[in-house]
Amino acid sequence: MHKKLFIPGPSEVRDEVLKATAQPMIGHRSSDFVELYKRVIPKLQQCLYTKEKVFLFTSSSSGVMEGAVRNCCSKRALCCVSGAFSKRWYDMAVANGIEADMLEVEWGKAIKPEMVDKALATGKYDCITFVHNETSTGVMHPLYEVAEVMKKYPDVLFLVDAVSSMMGVKIEVDKLGIDVCLAGVQKCWALPPGLTVASVSKKAIEKAKTIKHRGYYFDFLEFLKYDEERQQTPTTPAISLVYGLDVQTDRILAEGLDNRFNRHLEMAKWTREWAKEHFTKPDKPALYPEPGYESVTLTTVNNTVGKSVADLNKELGKRGFQISNGYGKIKELTFRIAHMGDLTLQEVQEVCRAIEEIWQV
Repeated sequence: MHKKLFIPGPSEVRDEVLKATAQPMIGHRSSDFVELYKRVIPKLQQCLYTKEKVFLFTSSSSGVMEGAVRNCCSKRALCCVSGAFSKRWYDMAVANGIEADMLEVEWGKAIKPEMVDKALATGKYDCITFVHNETSTGVMHPLYEVAEVMKKYPDVLFLVDAVSSMMGVKIEVDKLGIDVCLAGVQKCWALPPGLTVASVSKKAIEKAKTIKHRGYYFDFLEFLKYDEERQQTPTTPAISLVYGLDVQTDRILAEGLDNRFNRHLEMAKWTREWAKEHFTKPDKPALYPEPGYESVTLTTVNNTVGKSVADLNKELGKRGFQISNGYGKIKELTFRIAHMGDLTLQEVQEVCRAIEEIWQV
């Protein structure tokens, strides 16, 4: 029995999109692929509100996160750390020999614009890594407010991990001045995993030209060359997923971008209120993130009833659902319900009602 996924990736993939990924294979250097590429890229630009380049990387998001710091940092990186995945970006910088510092807050807290301003005012950094939606904690950081701060520092490249927020909330790349905005397609895009979408600004391209050791597989200049000269990718792409992306972007644009974002917000608000109704205790709030910074694409709930989340998931599996345990050090202390991609409010309500019945809350 298929378990409907309410986990923060991979997310549910609708049958229409799955069928699109099963089309007959074509050559990645063929005119057929060029036509496919030329259909997809403008739609991605529309979805990201950008006129900058959008590249397709056959990789998980982590690969492009590493590629971004290699292409965009030559001096020192400021890595905003608030959980497991934002810490990963710092670890990648260090592993690639890039000088880096952490701007760190405790799990469940948000990176505030004034913190970024204070750190960048030192003049030590030429790039900043910023995770918009920290999947390990369920905190959504104030991207638009931080982007305002970034305007004071035009020489600092703004690298944004929008892995679990892109296409779940509006991210106006050009308006925000984001230099690299990346996301794997297996979350709010609602496609199978294996492909990452990333917008790359002219400023990021110019910066890459000054860096000698950019690597090869994620070299932005190679992607630029193949995009402009051939309308292709440098290496063999996941053609099946590009077919799926072609269909899914049509579906997203047919739904309407604002409608899609409003649907995500509606699911988030309902889930938060549901959690508060059933898991609030006198000595502990129901929601793990600090108030005002709760994610729009997943809700992290404090396990105030003290029961086994692993056992809950086993019982949910018998009913055809799957949620996520807490991540890392907050495993079993929290649980996460994702409401992203093509899920509907009715589907979210179904899994929450099942949790009520199993735990008798």
